[in-house]
Amino acid sequence: MTRPETFHDLHRGDRPLLLPNAWDFATGAALVKAGFSAVGTTSLGVAAAAGKTDATGDARDETLALARNLSRLPVPVTVDIEGGFSTRVADVAELATELASFGIAGVNLEDGRADGTLAPLDHQTTTIAAVKRAAPQLFLNARTDTFWLADGEPDLKETLRRVRAFAEAGADGVFVPGIAADDDVRAVVEAVDLPVNVLFMPGKTDVGRLAELGVRRVSTGSLLFRKALQAAVAAALDVTGHGEDAPAFSYGDIQDLVSR
Repeated sequence: MTRPETFHDLHRGDRPLLLPNAWDFATGAALVKAGFSAVGTTSLGVAAAAGKTDATGDARDETLALARNLSRLPVPVTVDIEGGFSTRVADVAELATELASFGIAGVNLEDGRADGTLAPLDHQTTTIAAVKRAAPQLFLNARTDTFWLADGEPDLKETLRRVRAFAEAGADGVFVPGIAADDDVRAVVEAVDLPVNVLFMPGKTDVGRLAELGVRRVSTGSLLFRKALQAAVAAALDVTGHGEDAPAFSYGDIQDLVSR
């Protein structure tokens, strides 16, 4: 069985697929050794490790290099390609083809843009359709940032409109990072006949409850990378006897750190 087929099957198990997100080969290999059945990448981790900010489209080369390395792992690998590193549909489709040629099993494609807006829906669905034509074996996880970028109350109606359109365009799964309330999660699950991906957020989401709501995939996003940075600082401070002073890093903290 090929990796992409295996990856599709992992979304149909008795429990949601728990997908940890790596930022380098060693992290990915360690996660496989720990027993995870698939590995994703984190765009924040990949960009920040290269001294770049996330979601700006600047980490294409680093993403491709990591994908080529991670393809050596004995489990399916899915790659976070932000918005495709281009607004040109043909460029995104070409990127998908290249990733598939490495043996990558899936991609995560988001509609959020660097300026905090969402890509026009017709553009996003055209891109999704083009990616699936170019690399039909890839599991295309279509992400909408309606909750992630919300300034105030998230627009559930727009979320449902987008995930339905993504499904119609040929996406294999949909992802709504930032969604947490039972009613919101349930509405997305009921809106599409596709695996729904939810971001694990400590204190806000629970894997067992998400499973009860019908979620098929739970990913860690940048959590592991942020925790790793905190652990590294703590280990260094331990030498001075002040390891307990190591700060926790938020997504925004790391964006600020690399943009200085």
